[in-house]
Amino acid sequence: MADWNHPLDDPSADPFAIAAEAASDIHRLTGVERHDIAVTLGSGWGKAAELIGETVATIPATEVTGFSKPALEGHVGTLRSIVTPGGKNVLVIGARTHYYEGHGVRRVVHSVRTAAATGAATMVLTNGAGGIRETWKPGQPVLISDHLNLTADSPLEGATFIDLTDLYSARLRDLARTIDPSLDEGVYTQFRGPHYETPAEVQMAKAIGGHIVGMSTALEAIAARQAGMEILGFSLITNLAAGIQKTPLSHAEVIEAGREAEPVISDLLARVIGAL
Repeated sequence: MADWNHPLDDPSADPFAIAAEAASDIHRLTGVERHDIAVTLGSGWGKAAELIGETVATIPATEVTGFSKPALEGHVGTLRSIVTPGGKNVLVIGARTHYYEGHGVRRVVHSVRTAAATGAATMVLTNGAGGIRETWKPGQPVLISDHLNLTADSPLEGATFIDLTDLYSARLRDLARTIDPSLDEGVYTQFRGPHYETPAEVQMAKAIGGHIVGMSTALEAIAARQAGMEILGFSLITNLAAGIQKTPLSHAEVIEAGREAEPVISDLLARVIGAL
């Protein structure tokens, strides 16, 4: 019998049963019976957790079945249960597994499936990403209206056919604009990573309808739709994409742009979540 190092690495394991076990762990560790909203905090969005409401509990993600320590600076590695002033319970996920880590799609989307298993009907996905539109500036938040999944992979297994029309909720995007009418939107393009895109790849994404390039979110959104969740996506434009920006890209630049934008975008996200 194989000795699997992680429960989701066993191909015979049921990922939804493991998500249910993780949700049970969250209930036990936080004392919160169910959550209404879940939010994954990408690079630059971390401070929003301080503004959403009153923290009920903060737990290391590694204490929850199926979760791993984040490999990337800018992700805090915790799960936090927060109650909003309106009485909604929010599960804040600061432990994202990226596709480029090579652990497989099940582990990439485990946090989303766990959120759904806790009862969350709304999934807010955030990231730091490169912008293709030259009018966008580093530090600008934009709504995700749709995506291009260029990972050549899917969280759906077997003959599982899920409609992705209106994957990113128009209703929730309209609600976000009641908080900030200046919010622009665009199509997010997920590449495999971890290398940044070449200028030619950025032009390819632009030619097929992309406006934002990054290494997360699309696979998570598909899993959230499979779970029946309503999805809102935000990208923080940390830099203009390769070939649009004339200087070399660096992760340090992404982190710095996130730090500078964090107070403004975190306040925006907290106000949007408060309106959900």
